[in-house]
Amino acid sequence: MATINLLPWREELRKQNQNIFYVMLGGGVIVAIAIMAALHFSFINLIENQQNRNRFIQNEIMVVDKKIKQIKALTKTKNQLIARMDVIQRLQSRRSEVVHMFDQLARTVPEGVYLKKFSQRGPNLSISGNAQSNSRISAYMNRLEASPWLKGTDLKTIRSQSLGVNDFSLKAMQTVTKINSTQEGE
Repeated sequence: MATINLLPWREELRKQNQNIFYVMLGGGVIVAIAIMAALHFSFINLIENQQNRNRFIQNEIMVVDKKIKQIKALTKTKNQLIARMDVIQRLQSRRSEVVHMFDQLARTVPEGVYLKKFSQRGPNLSISGNAQSNSRISAYMNRLEASPWLKGTDLKTIRSQSLGVNDFSLKAMQTVTKINSTQEGE
């Protein structure tokens, strides 16, 4: 029987398998590194895209904040202008009231009554003066009540100062009367 030595063939097969294993292992490592590099770069790309979006949003937020500040400033200015317009409209609607009130005060003063002091707080009027008699003060109060611009007369004090002179003070309320165009011309 002949002896066959199979050891070198097996050893060559083992070396060949070992070489294939190392090549496969190297190829697997290279593929794994390539996959990891691809994932790394894709993640970096995603992060950069998100950072760009965040910067864009921050810039837009700053623009919107500036617009909000402008809107608040405009709203404040608008409210101030509206308040001024309201004051002007109130003054405009009441500008003839003072004239009519003074006209009525002058027209209602009877002979023998002299006004010394007049003050107004809102619709409340305080009137002080001198009169020759109590009946003249009463006539003055009746005339004030008959006036369309003054109502609610209330006598506060009467003092006799000297012979034939009485010092008085009274209160009245100013009323708002609608004015016809014919009344304004008079």
